[in-house]
Amino acid sequence: MIDEHIPVSEYRARREKVLRSLKGAVGVVFAGDGSPPLVGQWRPNTHFYYLTGLAREPGASVLFDPKNPDPTRRCVLMLKPRDPEMEDWDGLREPIGLPLRKQTGFDKVVRSTYLPRMLTMAARRSKRLACLDPVGSYMGKVPEDLSIFRKIAERMVGVSIEDKTELLNELRSVKSKHEVAVMKKAIKATAAGFDKVLQALEPGRSEAEIHAVLDGVFREHGSTGPAYNPIVGAGVNSTVLHYNANDQPIEDGDLVCIDAGAEYGRYAADVTRTFPANGKFSERQREIYEIVLRAEEAAIRAAKPGVRFHELDEAARAIIEKAGFGDQYIHGIGHHLGLEVHDASPDAPLAAGAVITIEPGIYLRDEKIGVRIEDDIQITANGSRNLTKAIIKDPDEIEAAMRKAKRAR
Repeated sequence: MIDEHIPVSEYRARREKVLRSLKGAVGVVFAGDGSPPLVGQWRPNTHFYYLTGLAREPGASVLFDPKNPDPTRRCVLMLKPRDPEMEDWDGLREPIGLPLRKQTGFDKVVRSTYLPRMLTMAARRSKRLACLDPVGSYMGKVPEDLSIFRKIAERMVGVSIEDKTELLNELRSVKSKHEVAVMKKAIKATAAGFDKVLQALEPGRSEAEIHAVLDGVFREHGSTGPAYNPIVGAGVNSTVLHYNANDQPIEDGDLVCIDAGAEYGRYAADVTRTFPANGKFSERQREIYEIVLRAEEAAIRAAKPGVRFHELDEAARAIIEKAGFGDQYIHGIGHHLGLEVHDASPDAPLAAGAVITIEPGIYLRDEKIGVRIEDDIQITANGSRNLTKAIIKDPDEIEAAMRKAKRAR
């Protein structure tokens, strides 16, 4: 029932951290609802998954009730009632009992029909309700916990609503050894995909073929597939940041910008490399490539605890601007990485244990030259560690690998 890549004990420890951090306030995290899509799989709210490891329980929630006099009821898993007819369509579900409690690590599991009563009782005890759902734009949907808490406040005197929306972002941004181990498996599958691309890439092939190579190798190495829609952009398409049509031919003289990462155990890798289609950078392509590479390495050297993303961006941007291409570096330096490609990002400096991407680029549309280089970086106590360094990016090494591949074809 629970994805087994992370121990049940770790999910329980995460929930206990939340319970302590609420300091008596009541919180609830929802899995979300909905039917399985025709393509892909239904996915729960990532905060819910982080706390439970449950990937196939639409309509579930976790109630945090720190002031409950019964210790077994301070953190309760709530699951939708069983529906035998729906189980014929969607698969069997476990009955509530000791085996289910052991599998999930919860002392108390009840059906979601109990949520209104149990949440109301918790609110009466605490008088404090803590929002844990991420803050969204005012144009978006009101978070589910805030919507429910407002209804409670309309019906109960003296209840306050507190902002704890950064709590789970902060917890998720620091990866455990188990999380890093799973991410390394995603990276290993990603590295195998890029190695195969170096062997397969040549003029006359299509972006779609290279996309298919990546997807196939990812799955051969235990991945469930790409963590996001891969970008395989040749020629002018290499200058389009989120290009993913991946349906054009690859021409002699093109640069091919490939942004792809495998998913393993729900955790993502995210890597970009830029290769010459014919195996050799032109003088101009190498000039731009080496500027981006120096910028990326400068940002990686600057990565350490206490630093913010804008400082990493400044380290890379200084090199790109000095070379005269500041206006052609049109995005930020990177993002947190984990259960989501753009993972939970607290409004705080980087902490030891964070895993981030660093990905500067230069895009010259008129010259059909787009270069981006991206690595996955773990922040350590004293600096950082490049988790994707095995995926070659030195231009001489790229050319040598492609020459070797050409001889072998």
